[in-house]
Amino acid sequence: MRLQLSTTSDIQSILQIINDAKVYLKSQKIDQWQNGYPNQTQIERDIANNESYVLINDTNQVIATSMFSIRPEPTYKIIDGEWKIKESEKYGVIHRLAIDKNHRKKGIASHLLNEFHLLLDKQQIRSLKIDTHEDNHEMQCLVKKLGYVYCGIIFTEYNAKRFAFEKVIF
Repeated sequence: MRLQLSTTSDIQSILQIINDAKVYLKSQKIDQWQNGYPNQTQIERDIANNESYVLINDTNQVIATSMFSIRPEPTYKIIDGEWKIKESEKYGVIHRLAIDKNHRKKGIASHLLNEFHLLLDKQQIRSLKIDTHEDNHEMQCLVKKLGYVYCGIIFTEYNAKRFAFEKVIF
């Protein structure tokens, strides 16, 4: 498997994975990604900002997608809790992580997050932050298993409550 920046030719694969994730979240009674987000415009913006990544398998199929950035996340400035690494220090951020429905429960999300840890380590950035819906217990279990620590509650730009986690890489 290889991680690479997404291109416009990946948009349809990314949208398919995200739309399948929306269906899955709804089936789990999780009110996340149910109101038109994420959408094609958001993915195109991520690609234009060089912040959209895909994980490609050995047959050149897109099997996972995520937004990954080292730009400060505006919604992380206010947290009901406390980050491990303060806002003044650079950190990585992950949003819109989704796995192809045929590749779920195979360690792909762990692999993807570990790839982002390596990217941060190479840049001497020691923190990766992520947030998720309070009912998305699968994501919460995954990040805890990978050494992320619950830091508190943040609210998105559309005022949705999210549980915030952080991993100190080194």
